[in-house]
Amino acid sequence: MILMEDYNKPDKSTINQLNNRSNLTSIQWYPGHMVKAKKQIKEKFSLVDVTIEVVDARIPQSSRNPVLEPILREKPRVIALNKRDLAHHEMTLKWIAYFKSQGLGAAAVDSSSKQGIKELINEVKGAAGPVMKALEAKGRRRRAVRAMIVGIPNVGKSTLINAMVNRTVAKTGNKPGVTKGTQWIRVVDDLELLDTPGMLWPKFENQQTGFKLAATGAISDLVFSLEDVAKHLVLYLKENRPEVLEERYKIELVSSDPWVIMEEIGRKRGFLASGGVVMMEQTAVMLLREFRSGKLGRFTLEKPGSV
Repeated sequence: MILMEDYNKPDKSTINQLNNRSNLTSIQWYPGHMVKAKKQIKEKFSLVDVTIEVVDARIPQSSRNPVLEPILREKPRVIALNKRDLAHHEMTLKWIAYFKSQGLGAAAVDSSSKQGIKELINEVKGAAGPVMKALEAKGRRRRAVRAMIVGIPNVGKSTLINAMVNRTVAKTGNKPGVTKGTQWIRVVDDLELLDTPGMLWPKFENQQTGFKLAATGAISDLVFSLEDVAKHLVLYLKENRPEVLEERYKIELVSSDPWVIMEEIGRKRGFLASGGVVMMEQTAVMLLREFRSGKLGRFTLEKPGSV
């Protein structure tokens, strides 16, 4: 189990290497359907009692959409920290405590194995409790809790919905932005969900947000350089948990240059072109795939109050 604290500042020479070779603040991903998604969320918001905001447990803050905050804060909200199996357990507990200290409900889930689903449903019903009591006080007939589920692409929102209803009702995929429109889904007799499309925001304000979203797969791999993101990942690992690189790829970290380290990894894995030249793109794809799947360990890339 591996914990990555906030990105430790490398030495000046390493910073210069990164700045000269890439700029992750230039990563942008805001196609037309995401503009439409925001409009749909805003229009449907009046129909629900509570919101379930799905985040990636590895990046609980960076995977929250700041564009939606002015809308979502108007009603009770529960944060679903999904992919908890890939995140550091103790840090996930700290994030749950942090969100609850902010007046939000929170639960950690693993949609694939359906762990934490009951806890999440209980949190949602609890958050909606005051709303339901207010309706009953007005003489309204008791009805199911209506919850809107929102989240950026690829945090596992559709997989979570399917786990909550215990059957396949939402389309899933490994590409960001699979859900295209809103749809009502009954979870149990007293809980209904309004699914919405995943939506990112127009501009990432800092390099680290772009890196975290790209590394975890929230952004389409088509809109950024795989080599650049893998390079930042290697630097991140070198600065925080160098033994992960050494043990997983059977290398010695002699150089501080992430490109040199990537070349050594590619060479060890046999990603070689004619003349013994390392194929850096294939190496980058492998590094990101192994990080995203948990083969490098369980990571939490940020801690409460640090972003």
